[in-house]
Amino acid sequence: MTIETKERYRLFIDGEFVAASTGESSTTTDPATGDSIAQFAAATSTDVDRAVEAARDSLSGWQAKSPVERGRIIHQVADVLRDHAEDLARIESLDQGKPLSQARSDVDDAVRYFEYYAGVADKLEGKSVPRGAETLDMTTREPYGVSGQIVPWNFPLSIAARGVAPALVAGNTVVVKPAPTTPLSALHFAELCREAGVPDGVVNVVTGGAEPGAALSSHDDIDQLTFTGSVPTGEAVMKSAAETITPVTLELGGKNPAIVMPDADLDEAAFWVATGIFTNAGQICSAADRALVHESIYDEFVDRLVDRAESYAIGSGTEDPDMGPLNHDDHFETVLEYIDTGVTEGATLETGGEPLDRDGYFLPPTVFTDVEPEMRIAQEEIFGPVLTVIPFSDREEAIDIANDVEYGLTGGVFSRDIKQALRLARDIDAGSVYVNEWFGGSIETPFGGMKQSGIGREKGLEALESYLQTKNISVNLDEKPR
Repeated sequence: MTIETKERYRLFIDGEFVAASTGESSTTTDPATGDSIAQFAAATSTDVDRAVEAARDSLSGWQAKSPVERGRIIHQVADVLRDHAEDLARIESLDQGKPLSQARSDVDDAVRYFEYYAGVADKLEGKSVPRGAETLDMTTREPYGVSGQIVPWNFPLSIAARGVAPALVAGNTVVVKPAPTTPLSALHFAELCREAGVPDGVVNVVTGGAEPGAALSSHDDIDQLTFTGSVPTGEAVMKSAAETITPVTLELGGKNPAIVMPDADLDEAAFWVATGIFTNAGQICSAADRALVHESIYDEFVDRLVDRAESYAIGSGTEDPDMGPLNHDDHFETVLEYIDTGVTEGATLETGGEPLDRDGYFLPPTVFTDVEPEMRIAQEEIFGPVLTVIPFSDREEAIDIANDVEYGLTGGVFSRDIKQALRLARDIDAGSVYVNEWFGGSIETPFGGMKQSGIGREKGLEALESYLQTKNISVNLDEKPR
């Protein structure tokens, strides 16, 4: 079966596509042209109630399946996604704007999430607690129940799979709310879950704007929330969840430092920093936003970065260029405002900065030099292909600059001296640190932030802690009356 985009999409609730309660819809557009791709249902709080009820009703049946059964179904999801990988990548590239090869990589990641967590299903063990001969004490790990998952627009399919796979393996059911500019892959994903044997109601998708997201985050019958997105929206989600005492996992923004030491391989470092900031047009929370470069190699390194930036081919994601457009108009304007701010603040625009004279939301790779650490472009997340290059004089200053932001998601160090690199990695305030690479780690490694970059961890075995809670059982074995 070939997956094609449809003219109109409905909500996916309780194993079938259904109309929104009001019948209203929104439009998702191709960011390379601004042309309409499809209409999709605009869910209301009433529709969220329906989806949560379906997830609640399916809980007992899903949890009654043995861990082995759940694992096999989850692995079957991986197989079905792999069978439709090229179609999913094409849809993701069209709807999000990223190059087709990057969309293929995202689908591969989605497959791996389900493969990885399928193997964990029958290994979610408790433990015994030694308390003496008269007591048997043990713990069990139990699912929360219904998980609400609010997914961003930069990696719609990959991040949906990142949350859904461990949630299902742990015995939860889910309601997914994709971003309003990239709803398509999540809807096809839910349909493929059904094809793979996931029971009705276990995976539900509600599309739309702010209303369904707010309804999900404040819902009395949601037992756990996962949100990936901006800090302001994460704060709103957390406030809503606090009213119902709902645990949350938040993966928020970043303003990530890449420290380039004097002994670094400059060609290698320039490659990785460019990859880190220009992949997906910089629309990645873990992007290499700030290059902190030792003053002795600053000019030489900037030359290499500019050469790389100016070599990028830019075009529609489905044409598989080096870099595609930004995702939507409002975000495009926000990034352009940051560029204007950087110029006003006194930074030097080495390359890029001017949108391309064509339809769509195209901005070439942009590099700022002469950046002071306190400038807004060095402090705030731009979420676009905009790199700030900041000089430093010694190790202590590099660490001070690296940590002097509100974020702490990722960081990187480039040095041939492994001891020096590891000392720097130890001192960077971030949930993940890359040494002589960027976007290190994998499906198997935990990912999350410090400070305002989030709470909890996604990926790896640590992600399961977001979807399981511990119960302690104490048994009195003393035969003597007390």
